[in-house]
Amino acid sequence: MLFFIVSLLLVVQNNRFQRSAFVNSSNVLVGSFYDKLNSWKSYLALEETNKNLAQENSQLRQQLQHYLLTDTLDSVRVEDSIEMNRYRFTMAEVVNNSIHQKSNFITINKGSLDGVEKGLGVITSNGVVGIVLNVSQHFSTIQSLLHPDTRISVTLDTTNVFGSLVWGNSIDPQYALVRDIPNHVKVIKGQKVYTSGFSLFPKGIEIGSVAETGITSGESFLDVKIKLRTNFSNLNHVYVVKDLYEAEKNQLETQTEDNNG
Repeated sequence: MLFFIVSLLLVVQNNRFQRSAFVNSSNVLVGSFYDKLNSWKSYLALEETNKNLAQENSQLRQQLQHYLLTDTLDSVRVEDSIEMNRYRFTMAEVVNNSIHQKSNFITINKGSLDGVEKGLGVITSNGVVGIVLNVSQHFSTIQSLLHPDTRISVTLDTTNVFGSLVWGNSIDPQYALVRDIPNHVKVIKGQKVYTSGFSLFPKGIEIGSVAETGITSGESFLDVKIKLRTNFSNLNHVYVVKDLYEAEKNQLETQTEDNNG
C-alpha cells in the first residue's frame, strides 16, 4: 500500500493531465463537504441573513423609486445605457471562509458552469469581498480582501483623489489601508471610501469609512486607515461581478500600448 501511494503521488505530480484531474476532483470533494457544513451554519444565521436581505431590498427599492421619480416629462435622464448593462451579477453562497490567517480565502458554491471565471470581482450588499482565484465546475475560491496581495482602486468621497486599498499586514478583519494619497489632500475622519471603477468592480460601491488619518507613507504620500463595511465574520451570500466589456477594453488598451511601443 505504501509503494502504491508513493507511485500514485509520483504519477499525479509528474503528469499535467493527471494532476489537473486530481486537483479538480479534490476541489469537488472539499467543496461538497463545506457545502453541507455551511447548510447548518446558514440555518443558525438565518435571523442575521434575513436582516441583511431586508436591508438590501430596502436600498434597491429606494434606488428604483429614485429612477421612477426622475423619469418624468419635466426631466430627461442622460444615464449611459452602456454602463447600465455593463455588469452581470451572479449570486452565490459562502461555504468556507477564513479571516484570521495571514492570507485569507473564501469558497463559494458557484463555478464555471454558472459563468464564474478567474479574476472576477466579488461583492456583497455591504461592500467588496475579493477576487476569484480558482474555479472548478461547481465551486470557486476567492482571494479575500483580507489578503496581502489584494489591491483595489478606490476614491475618497468628495474628492477626485484615487488610492490603492490593501489589507497589508493587519490582523484585524475590520480594518484596511488606503495608500498613495497625496499629502496635500485633506482627509476627514468618517469620510466614505468607494470603488473608483478603474478595477474589477463597478464605480461607487461603498467600501468603508476613514477611521484614522495622518499615517505618513513617504515624503509625498500618506496612508489612511479605514473601517471596512463588509462583515467578513458573518459572510453568507455574495455576488460575483462580471464586466461584460472588460475583454474589449483590455484589447484596446493592449493595442494602444503596442502602438506607442
